[in-house]
Amino acid sequence: MIMAPRIKICGLTRADDIRLANELRVDMCGFVFFKASPRHLSDEQAAGLAGLSAPFVERVALLVDPDDDALDRAVGAVSPHRIQLHGDESPARVADIKRRTQRPIIKALGVSSAKDLEATQAYEGVADWFLFDAKPTDDGLPGGNGEAFDWQVLDAFAGATPWLLAGGLTPDNVGQAVSTTRAPMVDVSSGVEAAPGEKDADLMRAFVDAAKQGHQA
Repeated sequence: MIMAPRIKICGLTRADDIRLANELRVDMCGFVFFKASPRHLSDEQAAGLAGLSAPFVERVALLVDPDDDALDRAVGAVSPHRIQLHGDESPARVADIKRRTQRPIIKALGVSSAKDLEATQAYEGVADWFLFDAKPTDDGLPGGNGEAFDWQVLDAFAGATPWLLAGGLTPDNVGQAVSTTRAPMVDVSSGVEAAPGEKDADLMRAFVDAAKQGHQA
């Protein structure tokens, strides 16, 4: 029997959205530390929101090519269970960040074709999880752009590292995405928003319901 996927909601910026995530019993909440993102949080904002997360919800700190100071501040603000890296971090830098933070690492990788999955080989045994996201355009943010990619491409992934599916997921397509890819975990940000950084309660509820039912298809 295929298990329902674990669910991560990323880019949370408001207390009510955290409370609803708790109510929906999502598995992970993501806090963005990237100033170019409309979902960026100050250390103080992040700390306040993280303090509202239920004990059963894993806190994930998302950073992009962070220096050591940024890492230390993010860890201090939200005491994350995991660090998500959305930049061009090399395998060596990922290993260094893992040592420094003493946290499991989610390495995000942009995907548009099967060839892009070759990049996973260098991170096997270094990153704890992969996050497969749509490859951003030259002028796009590293993530949260609401763009999907061809999920069939993931048939070519033969690695042993657990992974999350991201990129353009919405309540309308997450069921199909889970059914197609058998993704063990899914990640949503813009797909449950009324505006950048502002989650929509109805969309959050609908996404969680659809994701949990997609594995049955």
